[in-house]
Amino acid sequence: MENFLSLRLEETLMDSIAKINFKTPTPIQAQAIPVALDGKDILGTAQTGTGKTAAFGIPLINFLLKTKKDTALIMTPTRELATQVIQSMTNLIGRGNIRTALLIGGDSMQKQLKQMRRNPRLIVGTPGRINDHIKRNTLRLNNTTFLVLDESDRMLDMGFTPQINQVLETVPKKHQTLLFSATLPSNIIRLAEKYLNNPVRISAGSTSTPIEKIKQEVIHVKDGDKYNQLIKEIYNRHGSILIFVKTRRNAEKMVKRLKYDDHDADAIHGNLRQNKRDRVIKAFRNNHFRILVGTDVASRGLDIPAIKHVINFDIPQVPEDFIHRIGRTARAGAEGSALSFVGGEDRSKWNAIQRLIDPNFRAEPGSEVNRKKRRRGGRSFDRRGRRGKKKFRFKKHSRRGRNKAF
Repeated sequence: MENFLSLRLEETLMDSIAKINFKTPTPIQAQAIPVALDGKDILGTAQTGTGKTAAFGIPLINFLLKTKKDTALIMTPTRELATQVIQSMTNLIGRGNIRTALLIGGDSMQKQLKQMRRNPRLIVGTPGRINDHIKRNTLRLNNTTFLVLDESDRMLDMGFTPQINQVLETVPKKHQTLLFSATLPSNIIRLAEKYLNNPVRISAGSTSTPIEKIKQEVIHVKDGDKYNQLIKEIYNRHGSILIFVKTRRNAEKMVKRLKYDDHDADAIHGNLRQNKRDRVIKAFRNNHFRILVGTDVASRGLDIPAIKHVINFDIPQVPEDFIHRIGRTARAGAEGSALSFVGGEDRSKWNAIQRLIDPNFRAEPGSEVNRKKRRRGGRSFDRRGRRGKKKFRFKKHSRRGRNKAF
C-alpha cells in the first residue's frame, strides 16, 4: 500500500481523506488498513503518535458507508482519547450520512440519551459508561458487527476487564474485531485468544522504544530542588510544555505555585468534570496558556501537535507509561523533547524504564541494593537475605516537619 488511492475506498471517504490532507500512509496504516478492509480480525501494536486512529478509522468508516443497518463500536480507556477519536471519525465521515454518539463518564447522561434516540451507527466511549447504557437498554449491540478496542492494555490496567468481557459477549457472534495495544502482556494475549477469530498480528515499530525525533534528557536532582530546577528549564525552553506529576493534588498545587511565579498554567486530572477537561484541553490547544500540568490521565489520548516539551517532574510508577508520556510530543512527524527529573527515591523506577527501552541496560552497581537497605530499616542483608546487625537507628520525625518538593 503506497497511497490511499490504491485501496478503492468509498467515494465519500476518499473525499474526506483528501480534505484532511492524508497522502502517504504511516507504517501502521499501510499494514492494518488492507487487512481490515478484507474483514479480518487484527491484533496490533504500534508506537504512540504513529497514526493508529486512522489505521482502524478508515476501514471502519468504509464499512459503515457500504452497509445500511450495521453499527460499529470503539472503546477507549479515557474520556480524552474517546473525545479525540470521535473527532477524527467525524472528519473521516465528512458528508457521509453516519450518525455518531459519544458515551463517556463525567458527561451529561441526558445529552447521551438524546444522542442514542437518534439511532447512531457509530458509538465511541469508555467501558464503564458503555456498560451503563447496556444495562439501561439504551444501547443495543445486536447490529454491532465492527468492534475496535483501542489502548487495550491501558483499559485492562484500569480494571475494565469485566466491562470489556460483557461487551464482547453481547455483540453478535459474527463480527470483526480490531484490537490495538501499546504492549502485549499476558492478559492481552488471553483476551485475544478468547475473543478474536484468527487475528492477523501487526506490529509497526518498537512499542518499548520512543519515537526517534524525541530528544531525551535526564537531570538527577534532589527532591527538594525539583521545583527550582523546573523553573530554570521553563525559562530556557520555548514553546508549550506538558508536565507530569503523580497525583491530582500535586497537579493543583503546582499550578497554583506556577501562577504565583507569573507562569500561565492549568491542570488536567481525573477529578475534573468532563466539561472542565474539555475547556482546559481546548484552551491549551489554542495557546491560551503555555504550561499544562497533568497526571497519567493525560499520557494516553492527549493529541496536541503543538506540544514541544514533556517534563516528567515525577517518574511514572509503571515503566510503559513513560513511553506514553513522552509520546505526547513529536507527534505526526514533528520534533520534540522529553526531560525527566530523577530523585534519590526514583532510581529503581528509572532503572526499570531503562531496561524497558534497552533490555541490555545494566544499573549502576549498588544503586538498587542501597535503596533496598534503606527500605529495610537500615539493617544489612547477605545474599541469602539473612539479617545482620543493626547499624543505626532511625529517629522518629513528624511528617509535618519534612520538606516537600512544592
